[in-house]
Amino acid sequence: GNSGMTAPGRRVPKDGLVAVLSAAPARAKVGTSWIGSPPVQLRRAPKQVDQSRTFAPARHLKVARGIVEVFRLVPATTALTLLLGVLLALAAVVQRLGWPLAAAVSGVVVLAAGVVAAVVTSVAKWVLVGRIRASEHPLWSSFVWRNEVADTFVEMLAAPWFARQAAGTAALNVWLRSLGASIGAGVWCESYWLPEADLVRVEAGSTVNRGCVLQTHLFHDRIMSLDTVSLSGGATLGPHGVILPAATIGTATTVGPSSLVMRGESVPAHSRWTGNPIGPWPGTTGPAS
Repeated sequence: GNSGMTAPGRRVPKDGLVAVLSAAPARAKVGTSWIGSPPVQLRRAPKQVDQSRTFAPARHLKVARGIVEVFRLVPATTALTLLLGVLLALAAVVQRLGWPLAAAVSGVVVLAAGVVAAVVTSVAKWVLVGRIRASEHPLWSSFVWRNEVADTFVEMLAAPWFARQAAGTAALNVWLRSLGASIGAGVWCESYWLPEADLVRVEAGSTVNRGCVLQTHLFHDRIMSLDTVSLSGGATLGPHGVILPAATIGTATTVGPSSLVMRGESVPAHSRWTGNPIGPWPGTTGPAS
């Protein structure tokens, strides 16, 4: 799973699962699933799926995926083109007006490049996948491949040129809205990791700290399952926290750092939680005062 860990001498069992933000067990039987740190065994029945769309694709699907994968070069090429454009623009300023003025306007040039990167990424998302809804898709399907290409635009173009620098600003909120996310007024957001932004709702006054993941999809048995993630008004997700699909953090509720909100959980309003997976915050017995 995402951000999962396996220490020396430990292993992920055959046909097994180590979940999001979880550690591999010291010993594990074939086909078992584990969650948390330290890990505990998770009851999970593997899905009965169409093998031709998961583990045993036909040749035409492999060819189709290969064609789509080539398009991952587009965001990489766009990022390099943007870098070249910035360098040429600054070189032109140096040649005509000198180094001092070039240094003075360099910030504006880089800012303009960031805006271009953000706009191109947003356009690419809507062209490639359009509006995303709660659903399921096998690994060998057009949606999954196109969604991966859209994510490559985010990671290779928007993140280095715009999103990382815009963390915690209104500009990041505006961009996330352009991807389809519902971001309320006064939201403090330091993370761009909203994989399928259409499925995210962050209500007014909420806080999403640095390194958080609002994880709107999971891959189990090579099936991509998508669902909504919600933070109610005034909720807080601590640094490097993860909330899984179909989960909700209640009004004015705090989830601590490096904590995991399980799939489908509804965290009560006006309470405090921490841990992996979450439990009551030490020293609290009920709703926070």
